[in-house]
Amino acid sequence: MYVDALARAGRLEDARLTFEKMLTYANHVGLFAEEIGPSGEQLGNFPQAFTHLALIDSAITLNAQLDRRESAG
Repeated sequence: MYVDALARAGRLEDARLTFEKMLTYANHVGLFAEEIGPSGEQLGNFPQAFTHLALIDSAITLNAQLDRRESAG
């Protein structure tokens, strides 16, 4: 996921903002479809397990990078 790449590149503020924006595309019970259309509509398979796994992985990566920054600072 894009958030992983940003976090690993040290662009933590961009990663955090992108992650938070991604959360706004979930439906009313927090589920995601396979794709998000230009106006935010959910497209493709629903619910999509790979999307949810990528979101969880990005959360773990971002959290680890933020913790690392706090430890170093």
